[in-house]
Amino acid sequence: MINHNPRPGPPPGIQALILLLLLIALILIASGLGYIPITAEQVIRVVGARVFGLDDLIREMDKTLPYVVWDVRLPRILTAAAVGMGLALSGTVFQGLLLNPLADPYTLGVSAGAAFGASVALVFNLHGLLAVPTAAFLGAGITLAAVIALSATDGGIDRHNLILSGVIVAAILSAGLSFMKYLADEKVAAIIFWLMGSFVSRTWLDVGVTWLVTLFGLAVAVYYARDLNVMALGERSASALGVQTSRVRLILLCTASLVTAVCVSVSGIIGFVGLIVPHLMRFFTGPDNRILVPISALGGAVLLLAADTVTRVYLPGEIPIGVLTALIGGPVFCYIFRRQHLGRDND
Repeated sequence: MINHNPRPGPPPGIQALILLLLLIALILIASGLGYIPITAEQVIRVVGARVFGLDDLIREMDKTLPYVVWDVRLPRILTAAAVGMGLALSGTVFQGLLLNPLADPYTLGVSAGAAFGASVALVFNLHGLLAVPTAAFLGAGITLAAVIALSATDGGIDRHNLILSGVIVAAILSAGLSFMKYLADEKVAAIIFWLMGSFVSRTWLDVGVTWLVTLFGLAVAVYYARDLNVMALGERSASALGVQTSRVRLILLCTASLVTAVCVSVSGIIGFVGLIVPHLMRFFTGPDNRILVPISALGGAVLLLAADTVTRVYLPGEIPIGVLTALIGGPVFCYIFRRQHLGRDND
């Protein structure tokens, strides 16, 4: 069982409100940062004009600014926030579902499936604006189906078999991805860039799809959060308390994998967000998934948006976001892991 002792702090509602206000403030700040500086007031006026049709708000404004805010920056910023929310949400669900503190959205090989699908689209030059995201999503979906089929037993889906099946399928797909790189020849750079993750050239379609799926996944996870808490007590105890463990596990597994697949198909591979954010949030909320799930989702949105803003604005030459999250997330996770290990030794 994953166990973290909550630290004294604000009530969960206040924590959620703080994170939500921080996310909104970060969106406003990030929208104004870049080669062309834009004030928060101008950002609000542009949003008001585009959303509510109040053209008088931008009538005297430089014509370039509304285009930069609405068509260039906001789609990328909102997509980054949605992907961060989705990855953190999926990580929380997987860790609670598999009772494994090392589980994250890529444990079951979903990311490997998405990477393989995207590489196929790039190597064979599939045409269309959504060819790569669609191929990545299909690859992730087929991978999930294969993992579930491998792990299924007469008694339902076994969580230990899930992890093992995910490792096996991911290893096979990794070999397939290496073969795709071999076939790619001069296109191998495009595959590598996609694998490192990026929010460059995101559109409002990406915003709509990622937010719709992520909010749906959040609603499902919150609805089953109590059952997820009970399942941490063990199969027999959960069944005795009226929880249909096989049904709940399948629903949450498919939901978290769907969210992961959509996020990966839009952004590429972005690691450590789904692994670290749930651990960080448990320090403040404790292990209760009814609180942890929404708090982790907001925390993931804030973290990934902040990281993307740093790569876009402050670093010389835009570093792929997946590289930055790995560089930051690796040492942070080592610190958390070491601290937990020392805490168990002291107990």
